[in-house]
Amino acid sequence: MTASVASARDIARSLLNNTEGGENSTPAADPVSPVPAPAAAQPRPGGTGRQSRGFADQPDVVAARERAQSALAMEKLTKMPNPLFIPRQGFNTSVIDGPYGATTNFSNYNYLGLAHHPKVIGAVQEAVGKYGASASASRITSGEIEIYPNLERKLAEIYDVESAVIATSGYLTNSGVIGFLMSERDAVVCDALIHNSVITGARWAGARSMTFRHNDAESLRGVLRMSRERFDRVLVVIEGHYSMDGDVGQLPALAAVAREFDCAVMVDEAHSIGVFGAHGHGVREHFGLPGDAVDIWMGCLSKALGSCGGFIAGSAELIQALHTSPVTTLTVGPPPSAAAAALAALEVLESEPDRVARLWSNAKLFSSALRERNLDLGFSEGTPICPVLVPGEIQVLYASSLLLQRGVYVGPVASPGVGPGQERLRFFVTAEHTEEQLITTADLVAEVVGLATEVGAAIAM
Repeated sequence: MTASVASARDIARSLLNNTEGGENSTPAADPVSPVPAPAAAQPRPGGTGRQSRGFADQPDVVAARERAQSALAMEKLTKMPNPLFIPRQGFNTSVIDGPYGATTNFSNYNYLGLAHHPKVIGAVQEAVGKYGASASASRITSGEIEIYPNLERKLAEIYDVESAVIATSGYLTNSGVIGFLMSERDAVVCDALIHNSVITGARWAGARSMTFRHNDAESLRGVLRMSRERFDRVLVVIEGHYSMDGDVGQLPALAAVAREFDCAVMVDEAHSIGVFGAHGHGVREHFGLPGDAVDIWMGCLSKALGSCGGFIAGSAELIQALHTSPVTTLTVGPPPSAAAAALAALEVLESEPDRVARLWSNAKLFSSALRERNLDLGFSEGTPICPVLVPGEIQVLYASSLLLQRGVYVGPVASPGVGPGQERLRFFVTAEHTEEQLITTADLVAEVVGLATEVGAAIAM
């Protein structure tokens, strides 16, 4: 029996002790105390439910505590590092300085290295010196500064549309815009792998939410054929670059089907602006489409553009309405530093297009190296997001910990990020990774996935 399998059995036993109990459970070394049962609650007057203090019995709270307990059990039993919430020093780039020393890092989406580019940092410092750390008001009152419209004009130009508006949060950009535009008489039809923020927006609006099979135009046609006439407006939403799977949204085919049924189209470009297209202008450039091929272009400033926040690009009428919507009026304006960083990043993107070419060269090299080692990359299409499937929550956490021991950091993804059996290590490749880092990491991944498979077999016994 190998050491890794022995540890896996200890972990399994500990988890069983903590969640099931029973006389026949074998005690594990240095066991973790079970989670105490929530205190009994009295029925609420006029209601049928029961509630404990602090939401201790709420299902999502319980699930989160169980996942944390599993991670703690592994850390104690194996003396391995916990790959979650690792503190670091300095920039979040291809090598980070953390508690385990210099570590090759694949857990950031600073795709082009713009978050720490000297011109971006200089623009941030200048903006803070001129405007302070916060806008300190919503834009419609005293929060407006000239950097905002300058950035918005640049984004509109990139998308070949009339106007754009920036917002403080990427998640709330999706949720807030959909919540504002749609109503209970409408429907939001999404790719099955769409980001949760889109579903949240549909719920806020009271709109019907439906899905079609991932990247499947015929599935979308079937959904619309059966349901379109029941709703006033229908919005079809896809992603440009799927953040969990690393594949490309089939925009031309899906948009064509949406137009057949008089539907609007929205594309979430969170992980594709700055990444796709020869100039990093996203999937519009990648597919060679005009700006009006889509009604709503959404993107994040926090990924390749090295900043924070989100944006919407579209028609002048749409953007004018959004300027007076809750997305902008009921929240503070973006920090001046964030807007300045994104604007400077776009300027660097124009002057240094080789960053995009280097990013894609690294992505192709890494994907090929992993496939040559017979690893399962799921739907990945050789993009800078490269998942390696390691089914099982314990297995994927174990694999991530083993890699961290060996000087490579990659985040494990499990529920609720992906469904059961779809757990994965999610690699973000950047323009700053070296060929040596990529090949060495591919060798290490093949090794640890093999060990994690042994863990799975041991747990199943």
